[in-house]
Amino acid sequence: MANIIKRTTLIVRDGDKAKNWYEQVFGMTAWMDTPFTLSGTQLAAGKKGDQTRLVILKCEDDMIGMIGLLEWIEPKQDAPKELPAEIQFGAPIFVVASDDAKAALERARALGSRIHCEPRNWTVTGADGKKKDMIGCSFWDLDGYFFEVNEVVKIHD
Repeated sequence: MANIIKRTTLIVRDGDKAKNWYEQVFGMTAWMDTPFTLSGTQLAAGKKGDQTRLVILKCEDDMIGMIGLLEWIEPKQDAPKELPAEIQFGAPIFVVASDDAKAALERARALGSRIHCEPRNWTVTGADGKKKDMIGCSFWDLDGYFFEVNEVVKIHD
């Protein structure tokens, strides 16, 4: 069975602000940026004829791990008055492997993200049985999506 989860699409309030956040915090680059009209069938949001904008950003890989940013242009979609302060059932948790978790957190903070956990040292045993010393932190993006960012400091033999 050949199935690859290649992208997660997030509904955002402002495509330009969200795009800038992902470019600045995680160094992602635009792969596609296009308007389109919803068909009213495949996506369980909006309705037929809604005008949207889809920005797809990528990191190192052109196929997997991409993030889509979907903004309603016409009609504008109502956003919650308050963004989440905790993870609720059904909400994604994005886990990012970073070469500098502390710097990613500082860039997120500078752009207005709410920080959940400052950088901390921790150890985990990987699937290969090796212990890894890590630096980890976590924060929300500007639309309330939660990110856990981890940096491998040392792998023990």
